[in-house]
Amino acid sequence: MILKNDLLLRAARGEKTERTPVWLMRQAGRVLEEYREVRKKANDFKQMVEMPELAAQVTIQPVDILGVDAAIIFSDILVIPEAMGLPYKMVENRGPWFDKVVENEKDIQQLHIAQAEDLQYVMDAIKLTKKELNGRVPLIGFAGAPWTILSYMIEGKGSKTFSKAKKFLYTQPLLAHQLLEKITQSTINYLKGQVAAGADILQLFDSWAGVLSPSQYAEFSLKYISRICDAISEVPVIVFAKGAYFARTEMSKLNCNVIGLDWNMDIAESRKLIGDKKTLQGNMDPCLLYADFATIKNETEKMLRAFGPSHHIANLGHGLYPDIERDKVRCFVDTVKSFRFNV
Repeated sequence: MILKNDLLLRAARGEKTERTPVWLMRQAGRVLEEYREVRKKANDFKQMVEMPELAAQVTIQPVDILGVDAAIIFSDILVIPEAMGLPYKMVENRGPWFDKVVENEKDIQQLHIAQAEDLQYVMDAIKLTKKELNGRVPLIGFAGAPWTILSYMIEGKGSKTFSKAKKFLYTQPLLAHQLLEKITQSTINYLKGQVAAGADILQLFDSWAGVLSPSQYAEFSLKYISRICDAISEVPVIVFAKGAYFARTEMSKLNCNVIGLDWNMDIAESRKLIGDKKTLQGNMDPCLLYADFATIKNETEKMLRAFGPSHHIANLGHGLYPDIERDKVRCFVDTVKSFRFNV
């Protein structure tokens, strides 16, 4: 199917675009009243992820309501541990929770390498979404980066420090690599399944990159991200590692198309460190969207000028917060879409 709007894919490949494409992390979510209405049809967030019809519905909502240049499949990074044999719950107002965590070699041995068919509900949601989108915009598939997935499997819940998971890296490094190996193979299978189901582009989220030291990040995260990038050749790949400002030069060597920047990463410095061969994505502070409309417009235009007319995908430096007003989000999107460089 020929896409009516392929700006995101062209920008990801470094090709010329008429304007900067824009999408938002967590664009399908509680900022939309329509999402909240669909949410009532499921018992909880996790059940919503596992129901292809509902997942497809909320995936498409931001395209219709916010006018973004891409949809991202509604899912969760923690579907991978569950597919490997470590189930999780999503506790309201608390976040993810694992009743059982990985503590020793036996626990790792009991996990299996997930196949795409272990996550058939995600594949079904992608197929349904692609059909409903009917070529309007590309569909982004995604997965969590191996370190981020390991951190939840060891910690058992969200954390500000992930000290339990970091302790595991220091005290059980060989076991950590065993677990990362299984996660990496599972993630490659999962992402290839998403591409086969219809995903046009993929993003790897390394949400907890910033809690590791540079040397730990190189050993326990970046090498596995590199493996995943090398394994995916069918579609463009975006790598977003929140807080990994220290790894930008090394990230430039990844076999991916796009590097996502969080809002703490200076744009000019990042371009210098990463070089001009990769497209950059980001990186507005999500909290800007609490400001007045004029401030949002001015700051967004300033960001666009800093990135320049090519090799850029506009996004936030992380995801939307639930209490941001929808009209403020639309202001950001509309500003990007109406901005033109004088070239």
